[in-house]
Amino acid sequence: MWRNIASNAITFFVVAAFLLAGLILWGQREYAAQGPLEEAICLRVERGATMREISRKLEERGAIASGAMFRIGADYTGKDSKLKAGSWLIPEGSSMAEVTDRITRGGQSTCGTEVVYRVGVRGTEARVRKLDPATREYEVAAAFDPDGKDPPEAFRTVVEQVDTRYRVAVAEGVTSWRIVQALEDVEVLDGELNEVPDEGSLAPDSYEVRAGDTRASVIARMQEAQEVILAAAWEDRAEDLPIDTPEEALILASIIEKETGVPEERRQVASVFVNRLRVGMKLQTDPTVIYGITEGRGVLGRGLRQSELRAPTPWNTYVNFGLPPTPIANPGRASIEAAVDPAETDYRYFVADGSGGHAFARTLAEHNANVARWREIEAERQAD
Repeated sequence: MWRNIASNAITFFVVAAFLLAGLILWGQREYAAQGPLEEAICLRVERGATMREISRKLEERGAIASGAMFRIGADYTGKDSKLKAGSWLIPEGSSMAEVTDRITRGGQSTCGTEVVYRVGVRGTEARVRKLDPATREYEVAAAFDPDGKDPPEAFRTVVEQVDTRYRVAVAEGVTSWRIVQALEDVEVLDGELNEVPDEGSLAPDSYEVRAGDTRASVIARMQEAQEVILAAAWEDRAEDLPIDTPEEALILASIIEKETGVPEERRQVASVFVNRLRVGMKLQTDPTVIYGITEGRGVLGRGLRQSELRAPTPWNTYVNFGLPPTPIANPGRASIEAAVDPAETDYRYFVADGSGGHAFARTLAEHNANVARWREIEAERQAD
């Protein structure tokens, strides 16, 4: 009899083991299978939230079929206690495994609200933006001058949220002084900047920042990025350039940056200045004269006077031969690359053509004709 009991018990345990194994396999497949979510959502995880609370949220929003299985899977994979506070984008059809990974991985929030400080030549604008999970596009909730004394309520609200992201987006051609002024207006940053970094040493780009970062650390990141860009461009420079050092390339790049906003023109503009340097002609570029007046501290806001074109400042390329002593702005990667790899042309002149770009010329006669045409366009616009 005991043999029969033992045999039946063994059979029972074998069958139970097979059933358990089958159940585990089924659970693993369900945990990794495509989920029921039909449209992407933004899931906010508060500090101190539990996996049970989050599973309930996910069930209510149709992101998972079973809260219990979700919690078991998170526990089985060792992630049940690794919830990260923030706002997380959950794409449509995400499996429970993918959802668990997204809300336990950490890092910057992947959806929700962000504040972008857009640093331009004339000033700074802050924008409060919220991601629409369905379209993956940001909607602007508020735009304002961060230097103002009364920011909008939308800004005050998001600053208090732990998952709000922040970015400082610096445009090409902005001076170092302007960037320092802009960082002082980013109130989530800490620390003071006691001096203005060298002109040209900061890479224009979009930088993620966190509340509590120091302003000095942001400047250091910009400087490091510009060093890397300049070193790589100088390594790949064209042969027989009339510039001898990476520092001179940076100066030339800053002039190119201020002379054209048309990407396709940068290498042509570079060729004009390179051709002039080769034959010993003065560069005669207005942005250098303007920098000699403002030294990068603000915008001139008017046209140049003839007396200013003749004024002997270190940056006045109508008076001085060669490059000015320093960059006149912070150039972007494309202008740096254009400075060390200009187009092969015979151009020595250019002037605005009325379309936002420039008309290039090989001879002074061609240039004078282009200038006359530009003056006609200006007169027509004034008449209109």
